[in-house]
Amino acid sequence: MLLAIAGVTGVGKSYYKDKIVEELGFDKIKIITTRKIREGEKNAIDKIFVTPEELDKLRNDGQIAYEFEMLGNIYAYSNEELFSKKNTVFEMHYNTIFDFKRICPDIKTIYLFPKDIEIAKENVRKRNLEPKVEEKRIKEIDEHYKTITENDELRNSFDYILYNEYNEKSKDEVIELVKKLMNGDM
Repeated sequence: MLLAIAGVTGVGKSYYKDKIVEELGFDKIKIITTRKIREGEKNAIDKIFVTPEELDKLRNDGQIAYEFEMLGNIYAYSNEELFSKKNTVFEMHYNTIFDFKRICPDIKTIYLFPKDIEIAKENVRKRNLEPKVEEKRIKEIDEHYKTITENDELRNSFDYILYNEYNEKSKDEVIELVKKLMNGDM
């Protein structure tokens, strides 16, 4: 099963992805990016960090299934990881949902709404980003939240919508949903 988690920056996509890997044995799909590595990130574990030239080579070799630009960086998914027969999970940018539904028709998607948008913003502030990057991320949260709440077609394109209350109950709800998906109960 290919599972994607979407939501505003700071909602906990990485946390839930890691919990699904840890508790249910999924493999993480590592996104390829030209973004600079952040403090604490590990290349080939968190993401695959490449130069634009390295990404061009992967693209020219036919290894890229899908790519998009966000905040001045390129993000891409490899054919090998995206079309694996294993149970895999990844974080999906919300505005790529229509592309992913077209490319991977069997994909299962979960959209996470934050219980409180200010908690998501505070989570971004804790990342110690450069001030301009932090400002862009906070602005993106507001724009994303407005878009997803006002655009019924976009919101309804996700298979499941859950609320992250940033507690154990929310984690259990996500894990239980994924278990049901794995068992074919949904």
